[in-house]
Amino acid sequence: MMKSMYERCMEVMPAVAKRATTLGVTGSEGAYLYTEDGRRLLDFASGVAVNNIGCRNERVVAAIKDELDNMIHVGHNVVYYESYVALAEKLVELTGGDTKVYFSNSGAEANEGAIKLAKYVTKRPGIISFRNSFHGRTLAAVSITGSNAAYRKYYEPLLPAVYWADYANCYRCPFGQKKGKCHMECLGQFEQIFHKMIDPECVAAIIVEPVQGEGGYIVPGKAFLEGLRAICDKYGILLIFDEVQTGIGRTGELYAYQTFGVKPDILTSAKALGGGIPLSAIIARKEIMDKWPAGAHGGTFGGNPLACRAGLETLKIIEEEHLLENCRKMGAYFLEKLQALQKKHPEAIGDVRGAGLMVAMELVTRPQKTDAEKVPEGQAYGTTDMGTALKPDAALTAKIQSKALERNLVLLTCGADHNVVRFIPPLIVKKEEIDFAVAVVDDILQEEGR
Repeated sequence: MMKSMYERCMEVMPAVAKRATTLGVTGSEGAYLYTEDGRRLLDFASGVAVNNIGCRNERVVAAIKDELDNMIHVGHNVVYYESYVALAEKLVELTGGDTKVYFSNSGAEANEGAIKLAKYVTKRPGIISFRNSFHGRTLAAVSITGSNAAYRKYYEPLLPAVYWADYANCYRCPFGQKKGKCHMECLGQFEQIFHKMIDPECVAAIIVEPVQGEGGYIVPGKAFLEGLRAICDKYGILLIFDEVQTGIGRTGELYAYQTFGVKPDILTSAKALGGGIPLSAIIARKEIMDKWPAGAHGGTFGGNPLACRAGLETLKIIEEEHLLENCRKMGAYFLEKLQALQKKHPEAIGDVRGAGLMVAMELVTRPQKTDAEKVPEGQAYGTTDMGTALKPDAALTAKIQSKALERNLVLLTCGADHNVVRFIPPLIVKKEEIDFAVAVVDDILQEEGR
């Protein structure tokens, strides 16, 4: 019998290259994947938020083929070429006209570059990152990643002078407060950090995901990001937004900072930027970038001609096909459907949240209580005033992922407690595809008696 791709892979690659499934895929188109055993799958993973314009978009394919007639690689450290310059110009235009761009290949590489830029410009050593964050797996990027100890295991010592803050997670507030009735302790913590751990004059940057990805698709209130901006302005700290996953339309605007109306000093972009081709960018205010001299940073493959051409076409597609509008519309529809599902399965779905088509549901299980400890009728589970918060249900989350795959729906999970199902459909998604995904989850929850 012929071996599957999975079986062949296990013979020649290390287990560290973990996959969410054991599927072998032979083709892809739009929102669908085609497997070696003849199945057609609705892909709500989008290559981990890469295929925002769908799999193998025909316009991107044509643009890459056209660029192949000119060049494959010439080296941006050696010469200039049109796709490289034109994409940088377009990104500057789309980010306000007061920025400059440096291209790399991956999100981790861009985040490392952003840290280097902040340290170089400020001449300060410290970086503040957030618990449950994810910024990459290279040594510096994993030093500021706080979502999983497995990413850091046996790699110590890592980048020094990294300090940790708690993210604004209103569903499971790390400060024990209730949404709408707190005193923004998530911002107040910085005075304690500056008083007890590192003087603000020694902090080069605060790096934050405007929506936490790996940490659970946590959507903060606008006031949190506004507060970070104010803190950075007060102390001369650079604010870095990691927009690797939130960028290129995922939250309903090209970048999430535009969704929230809070502009960082530096942002990093990757994943969907290249339309499926590896490409990332550091985008920062001109006055910051102009302090980064020749030799301070570099790389061989950043801004590859094929990737830049694909990136240009991707931005054109998003604009010309009105995909940001579709993202906002379908994102609102998706949240509405999941909220209805939550009402139907309140024992299982603790929270539903999202921004644009970055949507998630958190799976929970009710703790055992005596009659005297039962939550009053009408009080929301998961809120800190209920006495005993619902426990994360990682087992149910894993079942939903695996059983959805049996029903031809590809989903990913996330969250520090592995209890969040994240939905990452392409920006071209249609209502009937969302309806199918929600119906699949509904069937599984009923099957599990939840």
